Amino acid sequence: MTKADIVERVADGTGLTKLETEAIIEGFLNTVIQSLRDGNGIEIRGFGSYRVKKKNSRYARNPRTGEKVFVDEHFVPTFKFSKDFKNAVNKGMQIKESDS
Repeated sequence: MTKADIVERVADGTGLTKLETEAIIEGFLNTVIQSLRDGNGIEIRGFGSYRVKKKNSRYARNPRTGEKVFVDEHFVPTFKFSKDFKNAVNKGMQIKESDS
């Protein structure tokens, strides 16, 4: 599913236009990115939480050449699904499996 697919489904479900829905979804995504960039986490109950984790500098190996490469310290966004989210997906997949 792409962002366009999400926009279409949300627009169909809310009665908003696709243009309005796209602006809302873009606003949400930009807010998540900006919040993480500012060092703040985001928790959406029943969905999950976004955080930023610091990765220390280290030596890695280029898999193509085998050459040892230094990787600088960097930060990566992470997402942890809520228990409710995991249970809903699991239940949906079990129903889908039993139908086939």
